Amino acid sequence: MADTVEKEQPAKSGVTPQSLVTEEHVKAALKADKGSDAHLSSWSVVEFTRPGDNYACVVSSVKVNFSLHDHNSEVVYIVKLNPCRSFKEFEELTSSIFAKEAKFYLNLVPELNSVLRETGEKPLRFPICFHGGLEPGKEIIFLEDLRARGFQMFDRRRGLDVPHATLILEELARLHAASRLLEDKTPGQDLTKTYDFLADDVMLCKDGAEDVITPVLAQHVNQGIAMLEKVGGYERGIAWLQNLILKLSDILKQQLGPSKYNVVCHGDCWNNNVLFRYDEEGEPVEVILLDLQINRFASPATDLNYMLYTSLTGEVRRPNLDAFLNIYHAAFTAVMEAAGKETIFTRDQLKHEFRDKNTMGAIFALMIIPVILLEQENVPDMNREDGNVEELMNELKTKALETLETNPLMRPRFLSLFDEMMETGLIP
Repeated sequence: MADTVEKEQPAKSGVTPQSLVTEEHVKAALKADKGSDAHLSSWSVVEFTRPGDNYACVVSSVKVNFSLHDHNSEVVYIVKLNPCRSFKEFEELTSSIFAKEAKFYLNLVPELNSVLRETGEKPLRFPICFHGGLEPGKEIIFLEDLRARGFQMFDRRRGLDVPHATLILEELARLHAASRLLEDKTPGQDLTKTYDFLADDVMLCKDGAEDVITPVLAQHVNQGIAMLEKVGGYERGIAWLQNLILKLSDILKQQLGPSKYNVVCHGDCWNNNVLFRYDEEGEPVEVILLDLQINRFASPATDLNYMLYTSLTGEVRRPNLDAFLNIYHAAFTAVMEAAGKETIFTRDQLKHEFRDKNTMGAIFALMIIPVILLEQENVPDMNREDGNVEELMNELKTKALETLETNPLMRPRFLSLFDEMMETGLIP
């Protein structure tokens, strides 16, 4: 596996995502995968994703023919590509998230797996990363094609059931616990000092930098207000959201800021960013975590809130919430105990931390749920030439309001969020 990431010069304008794949990139990935004796014969880009499958990047594949020790072979890599969109205000953000993901895979995951191996634990379930190129405007990441191992996407419009959710929670716990073990190797120094990309939270505005995320999140909150107004009877929820907008930036800093339970977090764990492998009876038996573009060093409760409130229906989440948190706690504790360490929180402390971060869960859900349930043909065009973010958000708002009436999954999925938040007292 490669242990470095290329850095080159700024990209020229007019580049398309697929044109970012070059022979140099393909050779670098092939060498990292098959060794220096592998010789590239030919390669081609093969599309396989649909509109709406990806948002922050373009995902494609590269089919590679090569020879090794006089034998001809073929391998397919998944490539994540800079989308080369017209939204100028997001160019710096796009470069940041590619850097975070490439460095996470290439620099941090090997160290996390090393501490797990020392305790007899299996490696974390991430795809193998073979190569990352971070030329601004031309970012590209080569990953293992997990389809070859039988992994597949879960229908994002369906809420996760208990078996699927359990696999994700257990793997998140292993990631979080492994990061605590790695941090223990350098007492008194948190992981952001060694892995600076963890400290760069794309959801939080850097000092002196233009805040491009908070206005977009505010648009999603406004969209939630419009949806509640259309439904009617949720005045408490509307008032809460209106107040949320007024102090959204401060809330993000509080919810995502330092915690005594800080761990390495996935940051974007919802059912579009995981793959499952199934047994002969169709039951999920293994999960792979994907898309680490907004990884962060924060409370584990931010990951738990993100996953549980974006990817489950209220029918599954509400009656099983305590059980889900117990599953997570048991998996976290098992990793710590295997290393001879005490766990960092009791079950009650974890539940309190989870509730303390519920506002972040609500914000994530407002952002994700309407997008999840849009039909394929209604997904807004992320590649619009005008590069107008406000127009894009208005289009999403219009389609989300229409979906309240046309998609029977939308109303209960959306309203269950507010029913729970009123029940727990988050919404007064």
